Amino acid sequence: MTAAICLWSGPRNVSTALMYSFAQNENVAVIDEPLYGHYLRVTGAEHPGREEVIAAMNCDGNTVMRELLRRQAENPEPRLFIKHMAHHLVGLDLGFLHETCNVFLIRDPRDMLPSLSIQLPEPCLADTGLRRQWELFSDLVAAGQAPAILDSRELLTSPHHVLSTLCEHIGLPFTPAMLSWEAGPRPEDGVWAPHWYDAVHRSTGFAPYRAKTEFPDWLRPLLDECEPWYEKLFEHAIRAQEKGATS
Repeated sequence: MTAAICLWSGPRNVSTALMYSFAQNENVAVIDEPLYGHYLRVTGAEHPGREEVIAAMNCDGNTVMRELLRRQAENPEPRLFIKHMAHHLVGLDLGFLHETCNVFLIRDPRDMLPSLSIQLPEPCLADTGLRRQWELFSDLVAAGQAPAILDSRELLTSPHHVLSTLCEHIGLPFTPAMLSWEAGPRPEDGVWAPHWYDAVHRSTGFAPYRAKTEFPDWLRPLLDECEPWYEKLFEHAIRAQEKGATS
């Protein structure tokens, strides 16, 4: 049986671009953040479009994951690529993680936090998912899994190399079609897309990496909280291809 692929990302980590990339693979069907409604219901978090999201989704996260894994078991092809936010795992039975192929997507908080603060004016460590990602990664490794970690900078620096390396790791055929897509929304987009997906809807592929030139002083205390968790995760990330090397 082929396991569904669960991407455990933080916000503003190019996760939607990665979902669009996997959607170009004919062996894959993508699912966009099926636990978002559960997270909003359980936590009461105030996010853009909160009531619309809750109304549009099944907000029982345990049922959602059972149904998705049953779907994959009954129909092994195409393979499911389920985009998640790591911090959405609140109040859930995490036993399903032993039935899925797990991938983590991280981003340097120096690049991520200024972007996150546009949608969430007062972000905290929990909103970034970094600590949760490290806890999940550590637990899965202890259980005998070998989850992959992608870093957005490394991915944007060398998309072909990083994606092909990832696909080999998770047992999925890589195709160059994964490197580009048509501009505009996809039918799989969640109802929250108008609040979060403007940039990816204007894209046709992975944009070259550009570091943030300035960092707001008011976010520095949060940056200090985030960096140790990011560095732990980055140590295990797939690295970009060295300049001048060939695939």
